[in-house]
Amino acid sequence: MFNFKLKSFKKFDFVLFITMAILCIYGLVILKSATLSYGTNSYMKSQIIAIIIGLLAIAFLVLLDYSFLGKMYLPIYFVCILLLVAVLLFGFGEDDWGARSWLQVGPVSFQPSEFVKIGLVISLAKYIDNNKDKLNEPFTLLKVLAFAGLPVALILLQPDAGTALVFIFFIAIMLFVAGIKWKYIGMAVLAGLAALPILWFRLDDYQRDRFFDFLEPERNPTGTGYQALQGKIAIGSGKIFGRGLFQGSFTQFEYIPEKQTDFIFAVLVEELGFIGGVSLIGLYFILISRLIRLAKNSKDLFGSLMVIGIAAIFVFHIWENIGMTIGLMPITGIPLPFISHGGTFMLVNMIGIGICLSVGLRREALTFHEK
Repeated sequence: MFNFKLKSFKKFDFVLFITMAILCIYGLVILKSATLSYGTNSYMKSQIIAIIIGLLAIAFLVLLDYSFLGKMYLPIYFVCILLLVAVLLFGFGEDDWGARSWLQVGPVSFQPSEFVKIGLVISLAKYIDNNKDKLNEPFTLLKVLAFAGLPVALILLQPDAGTALVFIFFIAIMLFVAGIKWKYIGMAVLAGLAALPILWFRLDDYQRDRFFDFLEPERNPTGTGYQALQGKIAIGSGKIFGRGLFQGSFTQFEYIPEKQTDFIFAVLVEELGFIGGVSLIGLYFILISRLIRLAKNSKDLFGSLMVIGIAAIFVFHIWENIGMTIGLMPITGIPLPFISHGGTFMLVNMIGIGICLSVGLRREALTFHEK
């Protein structure tokens, strides 16, 4: 379980860890500005607590041999399923967020689907590893898809389409990296296109409005399109160098809805400008490139798939959040990694980095593909 040696520290990815740390600090600064007008420190306190717990989780995961996670993949999977079932039975959130996505345990409320992301990445990586020699056989592939698809179906029942899309994305990337044949990829694309009409009619009215507002931004500027329009105006007003930290008028006078979570990128660019936005994207680029490097150098398929799955989660969140803020993607409730407020989300992000650092510490000189 624990086979850590001090000499292994020469393989520790300090660049990845430092990049994550800078992102966390960057996020705290922007969150402070985003919540300044609220007159409360509760957002900052919960975020700082999540970061401290996340650092402890990283320390534990670095010492833990990640192969132990593979041995525990079935219990991890079943816990994930139980959490999602518990959300359907006892969860809340329909009135505030349009989906029953949260659980309350004593004084603590959390979003189980965030933890299930990491749990499914671990479980699916091991399940694919166990079936890698027969992955392209139809029966085996169907088993893998059923294994991965059950959590997605439970999330769609909440209904949380945005989170379900994150799952579908990282599952597809993991299967692609594992070597699934192109004919199956083509069949999946065709099946997805055929399912679009069904999915469309299952959407709630507010979800359809978001899509229409994406296609026609000026359609309802004082109603369903208000959030997207205000975010884009705030971003444009930041210009090159921004209005100054804590000086954004759209931010401080609360013209940007959900400015501490979904639309925090608009806060950042209004106050720090194009330079601030590009700096954040540059940090994300370093983070993702280091994760890809760790995946390539992993000693086995299991470790590589875990890192790729976690990297895919980050990529989807970054692309969707920034894209919806600047009008390139429809609005969904997808937060920005290490920046948006959310204790569960921050903790899960850091756990993901901890797993990747554990894989990197136990990598070998050659990749598993080369052996």
